[in-house]
Amino acid sequence: MNLRSSVTSLLSMFMFTMATGVMGAQAPMPESATTPNVSGVTVPAPITPVPAGSLADLQGASTHQLTNEDLSAFLDGFVPIALARGDVAGGVVSVVKDGKVLFAKGYGYADLEKRTPVEVDRTSFRIGSTSKLFTWTAVMQLVEQGKLDLDADVNQYLDFKIPPYQGKPITLRNIMTHTPGFEDTAKNLISIDGKPVNLEQYMKSHLPERIFPAGEVVAYSNYGCGLAGYIVQRVSGQDFDDYVDQHIFIPLDMQHSTFRQPLPSALAPLMSESYKTASDGKQQAFEIISPAPAGAVTATALDMTHFMIAQLQNGLYGNNRILQQATAVAMHAQQRTEAPGLNGFALGFYHEDSHGQRIIGHAGDLDYFHTDLHLLLDSNVGIFMSFNSAGNAGGAHVIRTALFDAFLDRYYPTAPAKNLPTASTAKADAARVAGWYLASRRNDSGMRMMYALGQNQVQALPDGTIIAGGINNAAGTPLHWREIGPLQYQEVNGTHKLDFVADANGNIDYWATDAVVPVMIFQRLNGLHALGSIKLLGALGLLVTLLALLVWFGGWLVRRHYRRTLELPPQLLRSRLWSRLATLVLFGTLVGWLILLICMGSNPYLLLQGTAVPWMYLLSVLGVVALIGVLLIVIHTTRCWMAKRSRWVLLGETVLAFFAVYLAWLIVAFGMVSFNVRF
Repeated sequence: MNLRSSVTSLLSMFMFTMATGVMGAQAPMPESATTPNVSGVTVPAPITPVPAGSLADLQGASTHQLTNEDLSAFLDGFVPIALARGDVAGGVVSVVKDGKVLFAKGYGYADLEKRTPVEVDRTSFRIGSTSKLFTWTAVMQLVEQGKLDLDADVNQYLDFKIPPYQGKPITLRNIMTHTPGFEDTAKNLISIDGKPVNLEQYMKSHLPERIFPAGEVVAYSNYGCGLAGYIVQRVSGQDFDDYVDQHIFIPLDMQHSTFRQPLPSALAPLMSESYKTASDGKQQAFEIISPAPAGAVTATALDMTHFMIAQLQNGLYGNNRILQQATAVAMHAQQRTEAPGLNGFALGFYHEDSHGQRIIGHAGDLDYFHTDLHLLLDSNVGIFMSFNSAGNAGGAHVIRTALFDAFLDRYYPTAPAKNLPTASTAKADAARVAGWYLASRRNDSGMRMMYALGQNQVQALPDGTIIAGGINNAAGTPLHWREIGPLQYQEVNGTHKLDFVADANGNIDYWATDAVVPVMIFQRLNGLHALGSIKLLGALGLLVTLLALLVWFGGWLVRRHYRRTLELPPQLLRSRLWSRLATLVLFGTLVGWLILLICMGSNPYLLLQGTAVPWMYLLSVLGVVALIGVLLIVIHTTRCWMAKRSRWVLLGETVLAFFAVYLAWLIVAFGMVSFNVRF
């Protein structure tokens, strides 16, 4: 795996969490005879991975009625094939409509070794960040009771202080729209040692830096949701787990759902195993999530139907009400968007309006479990799905996106997008927006270099269309975008939108799109901080330092072979030796960071469990030595000029000094000597 793909793979865990595919046609897998009903189970034949392809043949083109019978035919044809091609062991889908469970069914296996099938009412799945919806619901319960104010400084609810940043306090509304300004964090987010971190302890020991003023930039924050859960705990006077049990799970009759980690003994036997891939078949450990309010829920698909019904009925489930109607309506209303007309955040839910439907939802991802929940507010329909394996390139991420797209296409078909004329400024604006962009969801403290290497490039094409890096279709092909208005783009042969936003001076500030969930924007970078410059100058710098070391060592070998010595004044010999040793440390420092980033890409637990920290400290020490060494390189170059050495020697030493100074800037600018391990 190359560095770019390693970093991109790693970033996809934290930046497009819940985002973003897909499979091709093949005969359905054999399955046991089943009746499509609420407790139905589909047991496929042994799973083998199949190459990805097109999903067109899995999607119905005509209008269908949303009934149990039609859903059964649709999903029984779609999901088993998708699991096989995605190399996923098992999954579950449940659908509600008009306050009732319309469909719920398990597919594949909860335990491959025992061949235990997935059951909707007896198999539990980890739902990752979809758990946040319960935390946000708890917040809204206390808001309607007058115990919390969405627009008050959250410091008044805490027993520790969040430092001010540019004079703007953080509010719960900021937290629920993911605009508190926190940088992203990963350390201790997921562990497998079976020891959950106390919520209070975690919140006080993992406070992230703020990199944006509150309320200004959307940047998804797990810590922010943990903070909301801690506020619920403090204001209610109950342990967070107890509060959710008493005020949400019990009223909704969610008997097989919990935030508790590890699982209570009564629920542990229901837990599905998890896998990297079905073909691998190796069971993975139960993942401990911190902070728990951000992603620790374990639930059955049938339990999740209760929650969907309650939200769709504005807080009412059966005879129990978990939210007042006005509160639920306010919770579902879009609060902000990053560009006019694009989907944005409600209070906790994000909007994903499509096919003429107002849709809110939330996805969730652990390393192995992958989940999606969508609520079609006007149609009173909800769909939940979860899968117990990451799968291959066409795996769980791809399946859930494709399944929901196919669901909408089948039951809520829309007319083809209007063929709006291409703007006359298309070519000029394509050139204007082309460049490098950095996701707002990032870590600037300890992982600045990693995120710098994960920048997205917007490319201008000769016909005036553009490509935005990382925004691909189901087959992994980059989407093309056509300008239909000032800095407003529409997907070529599609309906998605992508808008660029300029600052007061007309300079491009960022872009946002509804092709992915609205958890971040992409901010413009220029000059030496842009990845194009980093790749060019960084690669040249490493090449020059490597060549200098090869010439140094090669020259020594040649002189040793011919029993010759280098004829230089003693002072110049000494400065040359120090210069080359400094070059070695400089080269080693940068290569060391690159190796560490590659290792993080192949083993995310170096980040998630913080085991990369000792290596980061070591590389920071080397970085300090390298910076001192750059001074020695410059001193030696100066002495060579003063000694009036040959033009070729002066050229080589000058080029080496130039790139050494650039690499020193790179080390400082991207935090490789900060000794900061907050990530």
